[in-house]
Amino acid sequence: MGKREGGGAGHIAAFAAMALIWGLTWLPMKIASEAVPPIFLAMIRFLLAGLFFLAFILVKGLPLKAEQPWRVIVASLLITTGCYSLLFWGVARAPTGLSSIVNLSLMPIFLILVGAFYGQERITARRLGAIALGVLGLVMLFSGRTGTAQDGALVGLAAVAVATLSYAWGAVVSRPLMQAMPPITLAFWETSIGALGLVPVSLLVEGYDPAYFVGLTDERALIGLAILVLGGSLGGFSIYLWLVRDWGAFRAGLYSFVSPVVAVAVGVAFANEAFGWPEAIGMGVMLSATALALTEGRRAAAVA
Repeated sequence: MGKREGGGAGHIAAFAAMALIWGLTWLPMKIASEAVPPIFLAMIRFLLAGLFFLAFILVKGLPLKAEQPWRVIVASLLITTGCYSLLFWGVARAPTGLSSIVNLSLMPIFLILVGAFYGQERITARRLGAIALGVLGLVMLFSGRTGTAQDGALVGLAAVAVATLSYAWGAVVSRPLMQAMPPITLAFWETSIGALGLVPVSLLVEGYDPAYFVGLTDERALIGLAILVLGGSLGGFSIYLWLVRDWGAFRAGLYSFVSPVVAVAVGVAFANEAFGWPEAIGMGVMLSATALALTEGRRAAAVA
């Protein structure tokens, strides 16, 4: 079954909502990591999200069966366990603005390269142009922030980069499953299995301490988990799976050129991060890149 074009207003609105939500999660993630260890925080986030997904599935009477179980397990370990253990660990050590830029600038590049390797995506001139514009904008954003990195931040940013590759790989592996399973069901399995995978990772890296659970009652952890679970997982991830099914991994992944705008704006407003002409121009270039790629399907349909 081929992908659905899904170029209507509903898909565009969902894309915008997803990009906004995921742009708002960076600062709460870092603040919550001040109250509890980051990988432990990621584990709790996805355990809670899995329970919410399960409740929704049972209420709606959706099928719970996991098609192609081994593919589901591999995708879960890549998307949730591999990506978010590294991502939360890295963001706890690096500035949120730089973290979002590294993660979201590399995402479309990794998606198209991994997708092409699996035969799911075509490398077209328009897509290369969109990537080039996006990278240019992100470089301009980065140019205004090079002086903000602290000791150890580069290690954190490297972890964020590897996390991005893990997520992109998992997204491409997931795509065949979206034709056989409802997006919410797939989200439940990938979230829950990935959360179980985070348990040994947290124990290995951070050890066990009952104080971690006490830290979950801290206001920073409570607010962070609410935003990450309700917004990032239940809202953003569900929309993302739906868009990957209908648009393909590359077009759905173009939130990577919008969410940094939100993340940087939040950093400026609430964390006193620097903002100047390089950031402003970079944001404009990124939005242009998104528009260029998102109109690809509609222009092709008009020509046909």
